Amino acid sequence: MHPRLSLLALGVALGLAASAHAAEPAAVEQPKLTAQTLASGGTMPAEQARLHFDHADLHFTIDPARRHLDGEATLRFTAREPTDVLLLDLDKNLPIRSIAVDGKTLARSAWSNPDGRLRIHLPKPLAKGGSVSTTIAYGGQPHVAKRAPWDGGFVWSHTDDGQPWIASAVEGEGCDLFWPCIDQPTGEPDLVDTWVTVPEALAAPGNGVLVGIKDNGATRTWHWRIKQPDTYAITLNVGPFEELKGNYKSRYGNTIPMELWYLRGHEAGAKALFGEFPRMLDFFEQEIGPYPFGDEKMGVVETPHLGMEHQTINAYGNGYPKSEYGFDWLLQHEFAHEWFGNQVTNRNWDDMWLHEGFGTYMQPLYGQYLHGDMPYFAMLHDERMKLTNAVPIVSGQPKTEEGVSDGKLGPGLDIYYKGSLMLHTLRGLIGDDAFFESVRRLVYGRPDPRPGNFKPRYATTQEYMDIVDQVTGKDLKWFFDVYLYDAKLPRLESSRHGDTLQFRWVTGHGEPFPMPLEVQLGDTVHTLAMADGTGELQVPEGSLMIVDPRSKVLREMPHAEAFQAWEKAQKTEKKAKEKGGKKD
Repeated sequence: MHPRLSLLALGVALGLAASAHAAEPAAVEQPKLTAQTLASGGTMPAEQARLHFDHADLHFTIDPARRHLDGEATLRFTAREPTDVLLLDLDKNLPIRSIAVDGKTLARSAWSNPDGRLRIHLPKPLAKGGSVSTTIAYGGQPHVAKRAPWDGGFVWSHTDDGQPWIASAVEGEGCDLFWPCIDQPTGEPDLVDTWVTVPEALAAPGNGVLVGIKDNGATRTWHWRIKQPDTYAITLNVGPFEELKGNYKSRYGNTIPMELWYLRGHEAGAKALFGEFPRMLDFFEQEIGPYPFGDEKMGVVETPHLGMEHQTINAYGNGYPKSEYGFDWLLQHEFAHEWFGNQVTNRNWDDMWLHEGFGTYMQPLYGQYLHGDMPYFAMLHDERMKLTNAVPIVSGQPKTEEGVSDGKLGPGLDIYYKGSLMLHTLRGLIGDDAFFESVRRLVYGRPDPRPGNFKPRYATTQEYMDIVDQVTGKDLKWFFDVYLYDAKLPRLESSRHGDTLQFRWVTGHGEPFPMPLEVQLGDTVHTLAMADGTGELQVPEGSLMIVDPRSKVLREMPHAEAFQAWEKAQKTEKKAKEKGGKKD
């Protein structure tokens, strides 16, 4: 299993079942990925920073029987600064047949791709503001994911009746697993056209808007067009799909096409899932703002892996389960990424909590929207029991995707859970009006989004902190320092002197933490300002007292840590017994 964040673990934390309805593909012998291809993100090379990515025209021909991909990519760039080279990313295990620049084929000596970083020397230097296009013909057997989406690559699967069922999922390792790209969060092209040629009996739902389908006889070519997609959100999906279609009348006056592509025989589950689309759209548009891609579609495709936030065509492989919370957590989580990940994209993977913390908080928030406080707090409690608090969720340094998502190298699942719980605490601190305005400004870059007055954007943790300060008129650096840049949670200590109970916040590095604290005595809730991190209250011996009765503050909780330690010991003991039994 790839160390990347586990969507299955996320589902378990939310108390929901996650099941796939296709067996995982068998392990295959394949060339190893280079360290360069395995890594996605990090510090962008200067040669890539000089380029603005205008357009990607991507032609794919898929041969399911041979598990083979032929590709031809024509990429157009504008120079932000003078340059004499195009530096791209493409898995070296997809051999390149030819490369042309502005229509002229280059000599083989003009380009090299020894480790997955493709360097193309331009025939003549490109001045600032100048444009250049390159056409790269390549192909081979793309890297196969052993357990997508935990590791990246293609999934070559089959339906129950033996027909090809294929998907790609490449968030961790990046777009370079199957097309030449700039494998950085900020490497988004302004416009992407995908042309996917597949056997005529199969469909190829894709990102954006369907431009047309060309009948080639034994094959058909599906042409899709999407504006400014995340690089890892470009996807290929092939199978004998049926389609459900409908329209959603938005509260903003526009009409949003809805599409669900599902396997034959799964119609009942697909119809039930499709029925959830309108209320999810209403929730997000009411709480956050306009669906960012309303002029394209809200799309979902059934996949042989659990799921991934592919822009306008979210991958879904959760098996259409029923839930005690009344909604499909996976669909809701991936759909949340249309706002948090696809509309607003982290500038660097170090800020990945902007995708996953907000994306995870949307599930309890949606539970509250549907059914009130009970599911809201139930889901937050499950998240709380999964925190590790071993590494800060933001380091302040450029990171690769793996450097953040691998729980041994970085914060791992805490960018989901701690990010979500921190947002719950922030909401309680600044109030709903300020909280949701800060979210809208983060997502859209403005407080008054309407269809047509915003476009996808990039953001950082610091920018969100600045937004919150601007909206509230307060300096909340103390809050973010402790929750984002400290590993340990704040600890609340108390001591009694007669009838006076004194409280004190203790943080990981002794930082100030003036977090207000509510204390309930009997039927009365008292709020302690804790301006200098301390506060006191008259609490006679024997009084009924509840600290933080509304569970507003994320903090160290001895019972949570004790449970985690017990649970870990139980798992260790079980493994030891199983190992001993095998020896017998």
